[in-house]
Amino acid sequence: MAATFLAFGAACREAGMPLEWMLACCLFVYGMPGQMVLLGVPGLPGVLGATVANARFLPLAIALAPYLGSRGWIAAPFIAVTPWAVAMRVVPGLHPGLGLPWFLGCGMISWGLGAATALVGFAVAASLPTAARPALLFANTLYFALLIGADLVRPAARPAVIGGMLAAPIAMMLPPALGLLLAGLVGGTAAWFWQRR
Repeated sequence: MAATFLAFGAACREAGMPLEWMLACCLFVYGMPGQMVLLGVPGLPGVLGATVANARFLPLAIALAPYLGSRGWIAAPFIAVTPWAVAMRVVPGLHPGLGLPWFLGCGMISWGLGAATALVGFAVAASLPTAARPALLFANTLYFALLIGADLVRPAARPAVIGGMLAAPIAMMLPPALGLLLAGLVGGTAAWFWQRR
């Protein structure tokens, strides 16, 4: 995640965006696809695109909500893929009253780390090799691929991982806005039926 935010800070500097804009984007959008949409598409279309890109956090929030209690809504700004992935491994095993404080701690550290490393990227943009920037942006994707691969050994998670892998070609065949959503629906539904059986 730090590598991805570092690359984002460098990309903002290269695009001529002010430091304040870059920090606001990291702290208030806090989701790399949404941040990249805002960087590449100016004005209202960019805001709408970032909103749609970050709508993917809604299912994450719904999955995490039962472990956060009645005041779980205060964790909403910190729900992003990295803290969510870590939380779904830890929070279900915690005492019911500890889920929200644990997630807030994890989420705030992740949020702060993202902004701090984006600042570093903004500062060192000129010294980063041109080829390194896109590679750093994809470091987070590799991290999630490794996390998902590790879940293959967990019997409870195995159907979801395999269902997602088998449904992935759907995402490649359809337009991006529809393909990922449909692949998730098909793969998730298949995994649910597999687990029920």
